[in-house]
Amino acid sequence: MIRNCAAAALAAAAMLIAQAQACTGVRLIAEDGGVVPGRTLEFGFDLKSNVIVIPKGTTITGSTPDGGKGLTYKTKYGMLGANAVDLPVIIDGINDQGLYVGLFYFPGYASYPDATPENTPHAMAPHEYANWILGNFANIDEVKANFDKVVLVPVVVEAIKQAPPVHFVVHDRSGKSLVIEPVDQKLKIYDNPLGVMSNAPTFDWHMTNLRNYINLTATNVPPVDLGKLQLAQFGQGSGMHGLPGDFTPPSRLVRAVAFTQAAIPSQTAPESVLQAFHILNAFDIPLGAVRQAEGGVAEADYTLWTSVADLKNLKWYFKTYNDQSIRAVDLPAAIAAAKGKTKIIKMDSKQPIEDISK
Repeated sequence: MIRNCAAAALAAAAMLIAQAQACTGVRLIAEDGGVVPGRTLEFGFDLKSNVIVIPKGTTITGSTPDGGKGLTYKTKYGMLGANAVDLPVIIDGINDQGLYVGLFYFPGYASYPDATPENTPHAMAPHEYANWILGNFANIDEVKANFDKVVLVPVVVEAIKQAPPVHFVVHDRSGKSLVIEPVDQKLKIYDNPLGVMSNAPTFDWHMTNLRNYINLTATNVPPVDLGKLQLAQFGQGSGMHGLPGDFTPPSRLVRAVAFTQAAIPSQTAPESVLQAFHILNAFDIPLGAVRQAEGGVAEADYTLWTSVADLKNLKWYFKTYNDQSIRAVDLPAAIAAAKGKTKIIKMDSKQPIEDISK
């Protein structure tokens, strides 16, 4: 049985989630129909993520604010993805039906109903929601029909004096996508036709904000004739002039739309995986570029890891801050190797550098 019993681990996880304010999600669709979502994961310090493999038939129990038990269920599907600080939860991952879920920070907008005797049998902590979705549903239509059948309750973490504020992006292998947000103590759902994701504010606000950038194009602007004077661009990229380049959530989402819409579709899903990593390189935050001063101490968000999933071939790829090599976890192979038990695969490693002088 998987159950979070360690208060110290919960406090650490919530503190870490509170630092993740700059995650960016994208989605590509290959010519062969393969759907490839990807994202960056930023925190102010290392959350020591590992890959967690959870076979089907695993019993999972949700947490409640008083440390009690919430919803208990048995997973219908095998799943894997990244966890955080040894917690048995997936914060970014896939299941064996080609469904993907990612958690993104959602400060100032996430709100959860209080736990009550009536809702406790259906309750779980917000960071446990991805396990429930991946463990029970095969596609977006099933998620839409069931997303609000559980209650996300404010499992208060003393270290940050609040429940971790998160929202969720979901993709399936057909290319459908949606966003789920806990707003006004209810779960709201939005179709996500562009397949992108960022942080606060709400997803519908981001979609409206895109109207401010309808002039952007991947095509260079032609020269302008002003009588006897012709003004030409200085170089490549004039069609994207005005593209916001900062690390705020609205700017990152606009760039995510611009780059994914401009991308020339790859022939196959594995080729789209590499293309997605290239696009996500544009959202990589170097250590020191984004800082938050707390109590006189400067916390610097940076990109801890980047992940890309191939929903057609059931593979989850990643690279880390310490190792930019792309590594893959094959879901069927990992589930088979787990032999019915939850398994951990280490993510951290040292960057290999090949000397080709000779």
